[in-house]
Amino acid sequence: MASHGSVVFAVVMLLCIFINFKNSYAEWCVANPNAKASDLQESIDSTCGHRYVDCSAIQPNGPCYEPNTVVDHASYVFNLEWQEHKKEGVICDFGLAFRVEVDPSHGDCKFPSDP
Repeated sequence: MASHGSVVFAVVMLLCIFINFKNSYAEWCVANPNAKASDLQESIDSTCGHRYVDCSAIQPNGPCYEPNTVVDHASYVFNLEWQEHKKEGVICDFGLAFRVEVDPSHGDCKFPSDP
């Protein structure tokens, strides 16, 4: 029969493995490519109008400007806002966007994540 110390050690080790696995799991919030472009653009305009969202990366000459599509720009903006506020309960499931487990970053454009 295992000693109390070895059982505690095993439980602690399993907990550490679980925490490390959970912390290495990342998600991003991206635009729904089937959403209407006008709805996505309206959301970009509304979100970028807030002082706390820095949308400079999707402006001309910004690292996330290309490809210059409303879906790509909306994906960057949605993810930026979601990563910033998801701990406050903001969800990425509002018809215009959904969560993905594959990093949507490309070229010099790095999508923030919170693993």
